[in-house]
Amino acid sequence: MNFAQRFCLAFVAFFSILFNRELAGRFRALRAVAKSPELPAPEAGAEAERSSNEQPASSVATTPHRDALHLLAIFQREGRLIDFLQEDIGGFADAEIGVAARAVHAGCKKALDTYLPLAPVMVEAEGSEVVIGADCPRDRVTLTGNLTGVAPFRGQLCHRGWQVTQTRLPEVTTGKDLSIVAPAEVELP
Repeated sequence: MNFAQRFCLAFVAFFSILFNRELAGRFRALRAVAKSPELPAPEAGAEAERSSNEQPASSVATTPHRDALHLLAIFQREGRLIDFLQEDIGGFADAEIGVAARAVHAGCKKALDTYLPLAPVMVEAEGSEVVIGADCPRDRVTLTGNLTGVAPFRGQLCHRGWQVTQTRLPEVTTGKDLSIVAPAEVELP
């Protein structure tokens, strides 16, 4: 199966498992078997089939953006974010998209809360009048509209902004290829 076929199958499977308790139980049992560290050894002399579109290992593991790749992998693992964003949702009804978006939202929010807790940059309510002094760091506030004169500036708070209050990303396993943000899954007969 090519990627598009596998993705469509995964999307259908997602909703089937979500709405069918018996199927969800069977899938959980199958996943438990698949995650078992004691996989059967390959037959002597037999080599695993290699996909024709398999890519060679990359040097992304040494890139300065390794934390970003690691975070993307977490969002995929917890919320299936990449699967959702890669899906062509044009043919789905709004209700179907909404159900999928809820699951993605819940998983990604859990990942953010766990690994990168957030707090607003400004505590005032959106829509309230605020004063921005000359000593306000430029990376904390973006001024829009009629920007004339010198600080202090008075304006309406349109968005409170977000800042990370703590970074709790788990350590990356040494030698892990971080370009693989979601490994391929192979079901054995």
